[in-house]
Amino acid sequence: MATAILGISAFYHDSAAALIIDGEIIAAAQEERFTRVKHDASFPENAIRYVLEEAGISYDELTAVAFYDKPLLKFERLLETYHAFAPKGLLSFIKAMPAWVNEKLFIKKLIRKKTGQFGSAKIPILFPEHHLSHAASAYYPSPFDDAAILTIDGVGEWATTTISHGKNNQITILKELHFPHSVGLLYSAFTYYLGFKVNSGEYKLMGLAPYGNSGSSQTAEFKQKILTELVDVREDGSIILNMQYFDFATKLRMTNNKKWQTLFGVPKREPESEISQTHMNFALAVQEVTESIIIALANTAQKVTNSRNLVMAGGVALNCVANSKIAKEGLFDKIWIQPAAGDAGGSLGAAYAAYHIGAKKEKKTNGFSDAMKNAYLGPQYNDKQILGMVRKYEADCFHFKNFEELTAIVSQKIVEGNVVGWFQDRMEFGPRALGNRSILGDPRNPAMQKVINVKIKAREEFRPFAPSILLEDVGRYFKTNSSSPYMLFVESLREELRKNEPKNYKEWKLYDRLYHIRSDIQSVTHIDYSARIQTVNKNDNPKFWQLINDFKKVTGCSLLINTSFNLRGEPIVCTPQDAYRAFMHSGMDYLVIGNYLFDRTAQKPLPQGESEKMSFLLD
Repeated sequence: MATAILGISAFYHDSAAALIIDGEIIAAAQEERFTRVKHDASFPENAIRYVLEEAGISYDELTAVAFYDKPLLKFERLLETYHAFAPKGLLSFIKAMPAWVNEKLFIKKLIRKKTGQFGSAKIPILFPEHHLSHAASAYYPSPFDDAAILTIDGVGEWATTTISHGKNNQITILKELHFPHSVGLLYSAFTYYLGFKVNSGEYKLMGLAPYGNSGSSQTAEFKQKILTELVDVREDGSIILNMQYFDFATKLRMTNNKKWQTLFGVPKREPESEISQTHMNFALAVQEVTESIIIALANTAQKVTNSRNLVMAGGVALNCVANSKIAKEGLFDKIWIQPAAGDAGGSLGAAYAAYHIGAKKEKKTNGFSDAMKNAYLGPQYNDKQILGMVRKYEADCFHFKNFEELTAIVSQKIVEGNVVGWFQDRMEFGPRALGNRSILGDPRNPAMQKVINVKIKAREEFRPFAPSILLEDVGRYFKTNSSSPYMLFVESLREELRKNEPKNYKEWKLYDRLYHIRSDIQSVTHIDYSARIQTVNKNDNPKFWQLINDFKKVTGCSLLINTSFNLRGEPIVCTPQDAYRAFMHSGMDYLVIGNYLFDRTAQKPLPQGESEKMSFLLD
C-alpha cells in the first residue's frame, strides 16, 4: 500500500499544503492562491483540497498528516521570553494569549476538526520541529545524498538558525542558534525601519541595497555601528543581538525607534515616502553585514560536515545576493536551495520528515536533477475551464490549434513593446513565477522596467526584474554557464555587454541612476550590473522555452523579462479567472491562457461587481 503524507504549514504567514506519495512530490500550493489574501496565514483548507484532488486520493487514504512545527515548544518560548523581559511586553502578552489558549495550543484537535470535512479516519498527526521541516525541505528533494544543511529564518520554536548534516537519508542537527538572536529578525528589523513590510518587504530592501554607495563614509559608519552596537558576530557566524535596540520580543514592532534614531542619526522611514541616499546606504550596510554572517555560517557548515554540497532553506535563503556570495567563496562544489524556502515550504519539509525519518525510507538521488519538478506543483486548467471563464466575462479571444503559431505571434507582440500575461499548465510553488504564471516584456526596451513596475504592478520603480534565459545561451550574457532554474542566484553581466558609467554616476539621484542606460538588456540589468536569472531548459518547460526561442529568432536576444503575474497587494494568479481579472485591471496589452490569446483592446469592461472586488488593490 502506498505511503501518502500530507504536510501542512499554517497560522503565522504563508500557509500551505503539500502531498508526497512514496517519496514523490505530487502537489503543493499556498493557501493565498485560493483565498486571494496575500501571505494568508489561515488553515490551508483550499490547498489541502487541491493536493488531495491532484493525487486522486481521499483524506482517509492518508498514512499521516505532518504539521511543520511543535506548537507546545513555541508556546514555551513565548512564555519564557515574556517572563525574561517582564514587565515589558504585558500588553503584547495579553493580546497574544487568546489565540494560543483558544487555538494554537490545541492544533492537533484543530487539525482533526478542520480536516473532518475531507474524511472521518483518525489519521496520525505528527509534529516535526520547525527547522527540521526546513532542513527536510532542503535535503530530501535535493540532488545530493551527502550535504551540509543550513536553515536560517526569523524563528521557529526556539531555533533561528540550524546547521545539519544530511547523509544516508538521515538528518543530524549539529548546531543551533536560539531566539532572540536571529539573522532573519535582524534583516526584518531593517526592513521595518526602512518603511517596508516585515515578511514581504525584505525583497525590497535587497533590491534597494545596490543603490547604496559602498565607498561612502556613511555606509562604513552604518556598518561599524551595526557590528559594534546592534549585533556581535562571532567567527562561526553565530550572533548575539543587543536587545536594547529591538522590540520584537515583547512588543508588536521590530525596533526601538528612538534608540535607532539616536544611534544612526536616521529617523524611521514612513511607508511610501521618498527614498534618500541615506536610506540606500542604510540598506547596503545591513545587506553586507548579513552576507558576511551567512558566509561565516556556510563556512562553519562545511567544516562540521566536511561535505562538498550545501542545501539551504528558511526565509533568509531567498536572499539571492547572499546565496551568490556563498557560491563565489568556493566553500562547496554544489549548492541547492529549496525554491519555496519560507514557511510555505515547511509544509513540504514536514511531509518529507514524516516519510523519511521515522520509517528510514530510501532517498532517490541522481546527482544532477532535484525532485521538485521545477516547482510546477500547483493547479492547472483545461480548455473547458478556460472557456467557462471566457463565457462568464464575455471575453474576446482567439484559439490557436498550433502552439508554435501562438508563440510566434506573441513573441512578435513583445518585440513591438507590448506587455503580455502568460498563463500555462501547473502553477508554481513558492514565491517566484517561473514561466507558468508570469508577466513578460522585452528586456532590450529601456522603458520596460518603468512600464511594468508603474503601469502594470503599481509598485516601486527601483524594483529590479529577472531575466528568463535559454539555458544554452546563458554564457552569452552572464559570467556563468550554470543552470539556475529557480531565480535563487544573481549573476554578473559580461563586461563587454556593459555601458560605461559617468565619473560622477554614484552621486546621481536614485531615478537618474536607475534609468541611465547600462546595457543592451537594460530592463533586466540591475544598478550593479547583476541580474537574478532563471535559466529555461527545453525539457523542463517546453512552452516557455519555445516562446523565448521565437523571440530570439526575431531579435537575436535569448531572454525575456519575467515577473510574477499579480497586481500589487495580490498573490500570484491561480485560476483563469484570476488571470483575466488582473489583466483587465492593469495595463497589460495581451493575455495568453493555454492556447488562447486575449487582446486588451477587444475586451468588454468587467461587470461592476468584479471591478469593485479588486478596486482595493489599486488604491
